[in-house]
Amino acid sequence: MDYEMVIGLEVHAELSTKSKIYCSCKNEFGLEVNTQCCPICVGMPGTLPTLNEKVIEYAVKMGYALNCSINQICKQDRKNYFYPDLPKAYQISQFDIPLCENGYVDLLIEGVEKRVGVTRIHIEEDAGKLLHNESFSGSLVDFNRCGVPLIEIVSEPDMRSSKEAKAYLDTIKSILQYLDISDCKMEQGSIRCDVNVSVMKKGTTVFGTRCEMKNVNSFSGAVRAIEYEAKRQIEILENGGVINQETRRWDDVKGQSFTLRSKEDAHDYRYFPEPDLLAIVLDDEYVAKIKESIPELPNVKIARYVNEYSLSQVDATMLVDVMEKSKLFEDSVALNKCSPKIICNWILSDISKYLNEKNVEIHDTNLTADKLAELLELIESSKISNSTAKTVFDEMLVSDKTPKQIVEEKGLVQNSNQDELESVVKSVLDNNTKSVEDYNNGKTNAFGFLLGQCMKATKGQGNPVIMKEILTRLITQ
Repeated sequence: MDYEMVIGLEVHAELSTKSKIYCSCKNEFGLEVNTQCCPICVGMPGTLPTLNEKVIEYAVKMGYALNCSINQICKQDRKNYFYPDLPKAYQISQFDIPLCENGYVDLLIEGVEKRVGVTRIHIEEDAGKLLHNESFSGSLVDFNRCGVPLIEIVSEPDMRSSKEAKAYLDTIKSILQYLDISDCKMEQGSIRCDVNVSVMKKGTTVFGTRCEMKNVNSFSGAVRAIEYEAKRQIEILENGGVINQETRRWDDVKGQSFTLRSKEDAHDYRYFPEPDLLAIVLDDEYVAKIKESIPELPNVKIARYVNEYSLSQVDATMLVDVMEKSKLFEDSVALNKCSPKIICNWILSDISKYLNEKNVEIHDTNLTADKLAELLELIESSKISNSTAKTVFDEMLVSDKTPKQIVEEKGLVQNSNQDELESVVKSVLDNNTKSVEDYNNGKTNAFGFLLGQCMKATKGQGNPVIMKEILTRLITQ
């Protein structure tokens, strides 16, 4: 409790361009090993790279989304190191002049806004992938991933808990998806993160020595890695030891990290300007056009849902996490037929349940904002009950009929006639005198039975609110 975490994150996101960053090879996951590579990918002597312009567009989009300044004149650099999955023995990246820098992102954590600085966003090429298997000795290399375009998003060390780090990662992921520049499939490695952690005594402003963790393959794994590393460092310091700056490998199965190597500095990579590529020059019109294309971003949308529609942060986040659900919500609210709260509740409950059970998306069904708003309007105006609405909902998802047409065809209009319902309640009470006696003797569960009998007598079409009021009044007479 005497220590505070200091956390910085480096997120690597593969961009969903059709081709790779420096050649025309297909940028697609899961194809046969070593079938999507060419002499440029594998670094054959005499080959020359050509920059994919779409990579710049996507990176600038992310830069604007994270409130960065855009360096309209910048360059690319060679990062030199030797590893089996890097056939050129260098990676084309950016060093001292990144495409985007000095930005920030605002997070909403349990209703409290937190700003995390973004140091830089730069473009680079991915390396290949080493394959290890018990069926063969040694390791094999798949070069399909060589040259896949990446952006690296480097945060400031502004996070102070694993919860803040998780919120940051979720926000970065959702922004990438809203911009439609990365599919963010962690199971395919298209979004990955390195975690930097140090600890410092509370009340001081001097950061401790940081350690970087690699091989963090999920956001929940990042949370576990952060908490483990902070605990490890605190134990060392409390026992009089010293933290050594190093790179560690996180093993999520064991829940531990292990030393990989002492931490490299920039000079260890012998960065120098990439001689085979021209400087990147972006004119004002180009960057202005990209800036105009940025949609409302998810973190902004969540805050608006909370403030404008009085949704909880949890509900707002769940809506925004899936773009189709968010669009359905907004389109339904815009029709002004029913309250935003009931729309949110239905999307997150009945609609989500149906989609999960059928393993489909909203666009795979006949559900539209018009149909949903019309259905919920029938509920709020007491034309149909909630139980009836579920019947209507199931049919409208697979047919072209509107909720009103289904209700009329099936005779499902809710009966709210006071006199008719009072007659039904009196009949139920007369036929269930034992239950009435039980209720008046303190057995309150008898009330639920009697109300159920009233609903049964009206074939589910009696207004349950009105019948409950009538039953409450008549049962005690």
